[in-house]
Amino acid sequence: MGGYSSEYDISLKSGQTVMTHLPKDKYDVYAVHIRKDRWVAVIDEQEYPIDKNDFSFNKNNQKITFDVIFNAIHGHPGEDGAILAYFEILGIPHTSASFDKMALTFNKKNTLAVVRSYGIPTAKSIFLHQHDAINLDEIVAQIGLPCFVKPNRAGSSYGISKVYDKDELQPAINKAFKEDREIIIEAFLQGREVSVGVIKYQGQTMVLPITEIISENDFFDYEAKYLGKSEEITPADISDDLAARTRETAARVYDVLDLNGVSRAEYILVNGVPHFLEINMVPGLTAASIFPQQALAAGLSLSELFENAVEMAQ
Repeated sequence: MGGYSSEYDISLKSGQTVMTHLPKDKYDVYAVHIRKDRWVAVIDEQEYPIDKNDFSFNKNNQKITFDVIFNAIHGHPGEDGAILAYFEILGIPHTSASFDKMALTFNKKNTLAVVRSYGIPTAKSIFLHQHDAINLDEIVAQIGLPCFVKPNRAGSSYGISKVYDKDELQPAINKAFKEDREIIIEAFLQGREVSVGVIKYQGQTMVLPITEIISENDFFDYEAKYLGKSEEITPADISDDLAARTRETAARVYDVLDLNGVSRAEYILVNGVPHFLEINMVPGLTAASIFPQQALAAGLSLSELFENAVEMAQ
């Protein structure tokens, strides 16, 4: 838990949820905080440095090694696959998809390219690098207004803006570039927003109950996600036919991206058609998070959910 991104504190909360609910009669569970300056195992507020040669630590002259890593790091280096490549080199199983799939899904532009190639509807978007020349008139002509400006590689709605007027576009671009050197500018889709969790459960792709998101704010931003500024309805109050189409699309996205572990993807339902927005491969696991709500609605306790993730680790 932890990591190097703006989501450090949220990750600690997610990790603590996992610590609380993993069955202690079956597993010896340790919290490992990943920080830029050091990696430490934390036991009763005492810190034990991690030996990066084999991801172990020493406590009372006893060397502790790990059978499985539960990845609860939002952002870099957990959600983008960087630390998972290290675990895979060491041969330590982890609960996420393989490092290359995590790197793919953390990159919104690359994920959209794959999803679109399979005919799955998405919003129109353009990609900008920090060194690119920016023509605001051309962007508005291609994407239209309102539009969304978002970092290409960031989570928890950090750096995202909804832009209604061309004069707001450059400040929104500057804000997104503070989070990442690559950004996406995406057309606004008028429709209902839903979030769909998909997991590998007992070896099979399982779609969790759909959540509809009704934000008190202009869109599902950080406040809406974590500070109670949204209504989240699980299961979503949509027709059986639309729910079936949305579940089918969500399962297809998970499978065409060749994923493993837990995921939560966002869709806009436009005239009965689910449009894929993005996917989160380390969804929030705090009390305020959508993914645990969906698991509970599916009849899975958090203990069952997390134990399954450990058993499915690869």
